[in-house]
This record gives sequence, structure tokens and C-alpha cells, in this order.
Amino acid sequence: MTNLAQNLLDTADREGTRTALRMDDASLTYAEFRDAALRVAAALQSRGVEPGDRVGMVLPNVVSFPVVFYGALLAGAAVVPMNPLLKAREIEYFLEDSGARLVVAVEQSAAPAQEAATRVGVDVVTVGAALPAELMDAGGDLTAPVERADEDTAVILYTSGTTGQPKGAELTHASLASNARTTQDTLLEATPDDVIMGCLPLFHVFGLTCALNAGVLAGSCLTLIPRFDGGKALSIVQRDAVTVFQGVPTMFSAMLNQPDRDDHDLSSLRLCVSGGSAMPVEVMRSFEETFDCVILEGYGLSETSPVASFNHPHAERKPGSIGTPIRGVQMRLVDDDGKDVPAGEVGEVAIRGENVMKGYWQRPEDTAKAIPDGWFRTGDLARQDEDGYYSIVDRKKEMIIRGGFNVYPREIEEALYEHPAVAEVACIGIKHPELGEEIAAAVALKPGATAEVDELREFAKARVAPYKYPRHVWLVEALPKGPTGKILRRAVDVPGEVGQR
Repeated sequence: MTNLAQNLLDTADREGTRTALRMDDASLTYAEFRDAALRVAAALQSRGVEPGDRVGMVLPNVVSFPVVFYGALLAGAAVVPMNPLLKAREIEYFLEDSGARLVVAVEQSAAPAQEAATRVGVDVVTVGAALPAELMDAGGDLTAPVERADEDTAVILYTSGTTGQPKGAELTHASLASNARTTQDTLLEATPDDVIMGCLPLFHVFGLTCALNAGVLAGSCLTLIPRFDGGKALSIVQRDAVTVFQGVPTMFSAMLNQPDRDDHDLSSLRLCVSGGSAMPVEVMRSFEETFDCVILEGYGLSETSPVASFNHPHAERKPGSIGTPIRGVQMRLVDDDGKDVPAGEVGEVAIRGENVMKGYWQRPEDTAKAIPDGWFRTGDLARQDEDGYYSIVDRKKEMIIRGGFNVYPREIEEALYEHPAVAEVACIGIKHPELGEEIAAAVALKPGATAEVDELREFAKARVAPYKYPRHVWLVEALPKGPTGKILRRAVDVPGEVGQR
């Protein structure tokens, strides 16, 4: 029986004087990190948080995030991380669905969380970015983590689907610990001398596992950027002598396209890791040539903690491929009946292993559909070559991935449906050279109603997070439908001036 947070205590015992977290002028050693997290745990307990309770977190990449995250785990709670760009209505859904006991938000962007918490009827605690002092005042003291079983839920990550509302993937103490350990041992190979760049959102499973949890295991320093900017990232790599950079492809592009990129010394970089969406081969080649480093690309999902496959550091690397399954994980390609597809043919990626989620929070039917036979169906279509390397060719699901963020079409459609002039909406992804995909929406108005495209775009923008609203909106007489009357997103015609599917 092991609480994931035990890793922090163990590392603090070994590397207590080393810097664990840094954000510009703010920093914590591992001993300070441990002590602050233990105080947060005691404060949560004093506020009535019991083992198994859910604690919401609406925090960007600031020092307070790791402290509150590990503090909640130490108290035995399950953490529900949320994007700080979410609107109140979105936060409200997550709080209600998870049954969160309370929510913690950073002061600078606490208003939506406060509004949502008031509607749901739960407490909200606002904290500073550099240290969650407001959540460290209980006066009590905790010296060890609350005991949790391997199969107990540590994190509930809400993931977008193609039907219904977002679902909470339950990641256990064992699945997260295993994935962090394998990432550290076989992919990052980090040491206490490494500095890991923390620009991947920690509320997303990629940053949470591969930067924070793996970094804590290694005793490395995590240097944080609250909001990614290519120029800022270059400066931080130089200032802190970053050795491990982790990002989604758009981050690599942003750094590569900085006008003053050659003015920065990035010679400290020994390893770069890419995930979240497919890395364009040309971006990979240019980045490696420009900054004299190696990029390893991998693949995973919220439901797989997340890492499932990777181009491993001591094996052949194939640009454009997601590599081979990691330790403790099996992958196969299946048809619609769950049978293996013939060699060389495209099939849906199915995953089995210690990284797979426990299930979707309080959704047994969705869980059974996603894991019908012990193998998690990803919805991603891939091909496997003769060496066992996988390459993603398409997505079976209609989820849109914009700059590494999953966007759920139905959610955008629902927001636009609230406009009094809108009759029908189809939200789709169109190709974008840097983001991978951009959000677009075709709208049919009610008979006799009028609305301008800009008006509809701003209407949606006010109701969903900034990365979700449709940049492209156009009006149509009617939307294509199937035999049952269901709108067929894939059959929507995209105007030539907008772009390609």
C-alpha cells in the first residue's frame, strides 16, 4: 500500500538541500517542498478533507501547483486538476461531476473558480503563485502520507470524447507511480543534476507525469513557466541551464521561429521530449539542427497515465513514429470486432498494462465500452512496421487536437446553440501549419433569423476557454445528415478561404 506522494518524502530525505522547484525568483528546495506539502495536507484535513475525497485544482504552472498537488495526495485525497483558462460554467461541471469537497485556485485567476464553487456549494481557497500560504495555516502537522492502496484513485483527469460530456479518467496511485518510474528509468534517465523545463501544463497528464512526478523521483529541478512563450522558454533554458525540455510540437515551433533564437545558448540541452500530437518531421529536423539536441517522440493518453509508447533513447529512432511500447505496456492494432488486423494494415490502437486507468469516474457503461476485454480502445488508428514501430495515421474519434490540447466538438456546439439565432452547428478541425488543427464551425440559422459570423465567434469565445473557441465560422443553409438525422461532421463542406480538413 503506497501513496504516490511518498516519492516526495523519499527524495527530500536524499536530496533535501537541492532546488526542487523554481519559477523566476521563487524557489523551493526538496526539504522546503516536502514541508510545505505536509502543511497543506494538514490544512486540508482541518477543512474536512478525508481519504478519497476529491480536491479540485485550478492552477497554472506556478510553484503552488506541485505543493498543493502533493499536499492533497498526502492527505489521501484524489486531485481533480483543471485548466485555469476554463470559464465558470466549465469548472462548475467538473466540480459537480467529481463531487469535489473543495477547490483551490490561484489568486490571479480565481474569479471563475469562485463563481463555480458558489453555484455548486463548495469551498474555494485562493492561494498565491509562489507558495500556497493561505492553505498552510492549519497549525496541525502531518509527518507521513495517509495510507492508500495501489488501486485507490489519485487523480481524476477529465478527457474529451465525441459524445456526451467530458469523462473523468481515474488514475490510481499505482498507475501514476508506475508510469512516472518507467518514464524516469527508461526514457528521461534523469539525475539530481538535471534541470527539467516545466512549460507543459501540469494540469495535463503529460506534464504531470513526465515533468513533475518523474522529476520528483529523480530529484531533479523543475523550472516553471506559468504561460508558455517561445522567447521566454529560450531565456529560461539559458538562464537555468535546462537539460531536459518537454513540449508539444507547437512549443518547439515557437522556439524555432523566435527572431533572436541564435542569441540564446541552449548547449545545456541533452534531451527533448515531444508528445501531445504528431511532431512534423521538418520541425523535428530543424530544431535538432539549430539547437544541437535530440528529440524523442512518444504517445499516450489521459487514460494511460499517459505514456504508452516511445522512441527509446538507446534504440533506433524513427521520425514520424511513436516508437514501441514502454516497459509494462502492451499495444496491438485491432479491427471493429477487437480482432488483430493483418501485419502492415491500419487498425485501432489497443493498450493493456499497468498504466491504464481504473475506469471513468462513475461511468461503468463508458468504462466497459472503452475497456471491453482488458484492452483500452484509444480511438486512434495506426500502422505497425516490420520493426514493431507504430505510426498514427488518423483518429477514429472526432476529437480535435489544437496545439496539443484536446477540444471536444460537442462542447463548442452546445455553446453556440445557446445563441437565439442558431439552428444547427457542426464543429470540426481544419489543418493548421503550427497548431496541427484549428477549431472551425459551420452554422445554420433558424428560419428568418439573422446573425453575423463575427457575432457568433464572439458569442462562443465568451463561453469556452480561449483555446477552444472557433476561429473560423461560416453560415450554411443546412448541415449534412445521416439516415437517422444525425449531423455528419465529416461531411461538412469547408469554404476554400477557410482551409482544408
